[in-house]
Amino acid sequence: MFNKILKSAFILTLMMPLLTHAQTTIQWQEVYVTPANKINIDYGAFISHQGTGILISSGITDLTAKQHPLIAEKITDNSIQSERFYLIDGSNVIATNLSAEQGNRAFAAATNFHGATLVTGGLAKLKATNLVNLIMWHSGSKTLYSYPLPPLPSAAKSPSSVVIDNVLYVLTGTDSNNQFYSLDLNGLIDAQGALTDSKSDIDTYTVKNSWKMLPSLPLANPNMPYQNGIKLAVQNDGTGEKIFAIGGYQLPINKLDPAGNINSKETVLALNSHWKFDPKESIEQNQWQSIGTITSVNQKLNQRINSLLPFGQSHILAFTDQANTLSFNAITSSWTHYSAGNPDDIQKVENTKNAQHISENITSYDGVIYSLNRSADNTGSLRLWQALLKQPEKNFGWVNMTVLVTYLICVVLLGLFFVFKNRNTDDYFRGGQSIPWWAAACSIYATMLSSLTYVALPAVVYQSNWVLLIGIWMIVAVAPLAIYVAMPFFRQIDATSAYEYLSKRFNMSVRLFASGLFTLFHLGRMGIVMALTALSLSAVTPLSASDSVLIMGGLCLIYCTMGGIEAVIWTDTLQTFVLILGAIACFVIIVAGLDGGFAEFISIGLRDDKFTMVNVDFSLDSITTLSIWVIVIGGIGQNLSSYTADQAVVQRYMVTKNPSDARKSIWANAIIAAPSALLFFCIGTALYAFYQTHPEKLDPSIQIDQIFPTFIATELPIGIAGLIVAGIFAAAQSTVSTSMNSIATTVVTDFIRPFNIVKTEKGYMNAARWLTFIMGILGTLAGLIFIDPEIRSLMEAYFKVIGMFMGALGGLFVLGALTKKANSFGAISGILAGVTTMVSAWQLGWADGYLYATIGIISCLVVGYIASLLTQTAKSSNKDLTGLTLYTMRSA
Repeated sequence: MFNKILKSAFILTLMMPLLTHAQTTIQWQEVYVTPANKINIDYGAFISHQGTGILISSGITDLTAKQHPLIAEKITDNSIQSERFYLIDGSNVIATNLSAEQGNRAFAAATNFHGATLVTGGLAKLKATNLVNLIMWHSGSKTLYSYPLPPLPSAAKSPSSVVIDNVLYVLTGTDSNNQFYSLDLNGLIDAQGALTDSKSDIDTYTVKNSWKMLPSLPLANPNMPYQNGIKLAVQNDGTGEKIFAIGGYQLPINKLDPAGNINSKETVLALNSHWKFDPKESIEQNQWQSIGTITSVNQKLNQRINSLLPFGQSHILAFTDQANTLSFNAITSSWTHYSAGNPDDIQKVENTKNAQHISENITSYDGVIYSLNRSADNTGSLRLWQALLKQPEKNFGWVNMTVLVTYLICVVLLGLFFVFKNRNTDDYFRGGQSIPWWAAACSIYATMLSSLTYVALPAVVYQSNWVLLIGIWMIVAVAPLAIYVAMPFFRQIDATSAYEYLSKRFNMSVRLFASGLFTLFHLGRMGIVMALTALSLSAVTPLSASDSVLIMGGLCLIYCTMGGIEAVIWTDTLQTFVLILGAIACFVIIVAGLDGGFAEFISIGLRDDKFTMVNVDFSLDSITTLSIWVIVIGGIGQNLSSYTADQAVVQRYMVTKNPSDARKSIWANAIIAAPSALLFFCIGTALYAFYQTHPEKLDPSIQIDQIFPTFIATELPIGIAGLIVAGIFAAAQSTVSTSMNSIATTVVTDFIRPFNIVKTEKGYMNAARWLTFIMGILGTLAGLIFIDPEIRSLMEAYFKVIGMFMGALGGLFVLGALTKKANSFGAISGILAGVTTMVSAWQLGWADGYLYATIGIISCLVVGYIASLLTQTAKSSNKDLTGLTLYTMRSA
């Protein structure tokens, strides 16, 4: 009996997720300055950061009120507004004087801008003002400078402000008719992209510029027509940066005196509505969108939100007047509560036990949150505190780590198994043309999608919808072209490198140019794949992102350098089975974690338009959006480029024993890719539903691309989580190893063999292995460079890279196959035009990144054909094109 209990307990332990109950907490610690009596902060003070220091205004003090005023409307004539202004750097404080007219105003809106502070509105000499100031601290001279900017159209007691793309947005309260304004600040930015500190330039800007009126914020409750103190924050809701209006308070308008003030004993009602505004929309279409009532733990919030702080890539922290910290997920529009950390974990300092954690104003700098908090022992002042969000400790566990290490070792051993089968470069690059069609199909699938699909695609869908699905399904539409056009070309000329065709169709210069372009593309692809996987796994394993990149690169160097294409293909095949079965298991577990199961998954998806597949927009501006025609044409272009111009795919055409097996592998890849894409889209929407209903389980500090691996590590049973994480790890390795082998193939076949640089077959084998090793090193370095938290979505970066390089290459193959008039000059002109056109689309933003490949194909085809017609010669007209165009193909 006892043994059965132990056995059951052991099995239960293995089946439980690791971090299900571990949640984010917030820890507070007061900041002490030297000397302590040198700083005196009163209510209505603002805080911002400049350089390495923190700027704090003095605020306002009411000498007679028994209860200190917490809002601007409770200020009385007996108040004192000091001109003291503070810069705190570490534990040191520098005090200076700054008048209200220069920006030292109570209840003003303060916003960081290019290392300076914008101060808008607030109380000057106890009266609402429309003044706007730019405050700069010069650390060298230890001097504070203030410059006036265009004043607001109306005075505002307690406004709020944010900056997006060098545009200042200001929201006022009912005292200023709830107006919403914007001011373009680009005139203050110099040619180097820095904020000017020239007084004459700022004065000129102030004279020439004015505020623009935007749609006003609606009333939360028509029965309470006075609202104020609403805070603004900028965060990405999955479709772009939005301005969120949250918090604030309501007052009975009949209790306000003619000056707009209210008795200090009157109750201040919390405003529990919130809205968002899209600054990218045109003014005619743009309005504030209500997000509804703020609810946390299924209960309506009855606390006033005093301050907001954007956090991570999708969250906004909200601090209430009851010392609670809430978190709003801008993507799922869900709220959760962060409890205070264990007091034993907080450094004990003098008077800490009496301080309240009620934030009145807040900022952040270098990952640290600074807050002006109320003081329990002195109701007339505020104190400077630091706050830290403490994430659950990574506890991947020895079971998962054992599974991970074991799996990776097995993958490496599988790759090394083929070391002794490589007798020549044909074996090393084409596997002796002995690979089964189904293994080649799995390898094509893993090559084109791999860990990018597994990790990044659910993350993209989590924050958006299904509009990309049709584009991915275009793989089915392009497959016949690959089967009946592209593949026969390469099989007929018995190509090892895809670019051998270009030398036969045009000349060696075109071949070398295209091969070099391919090499650059795959070096970038290796970097993106490794960086994406490393960033994702760093959130759930003890390994840092850099460690993961180095491990992936190192293991690839071992088995890919030694094992050749067979090692790559068979490891690809293993990854395909592990990842697809793992994805199915993940979707089932995610849906099972919803209270309503599959029905709730469907309900949430329909309610929030997460299943939207078509964006019907044929306007002139639709080229910059993911409209249906952009998705379809872009998807065709991307797949066409990969099936015709990507050596990593073309190489798979040549590893089977005959064209019939090659056709089967292409069809099988399409059959695998279409339903698996649907599966990953379902996972992305399921993650959205899961974290909307369980917001407390989502770590706000993770990047969006880490959301699926985080779910795997925290919600899946022990052991299974380790296996799937290992699969993601190894899938990235297989993609990287594919690129390594493909680059080595093109360099040897296109740059070394045609010029007889190496004299023996053994020499070519050694060159192949050394080139594979070198490209692996370069790809690993690219992965380390791509580890950048500012890259919001690496999937988007990948689409740009594939378009920039592969679009032009795809156009080159289309030009050669579709026309008999095309010549080498036209080919070079076309590919240069394709790259130039795509660079212009990227830099000028006149087209969405999803279209880059198609733009490259079309521009290369059009320009290349016209240039060929203009440079026709007798030699080019009489060139033997047998088997090199659609019109001269030999029958199979």
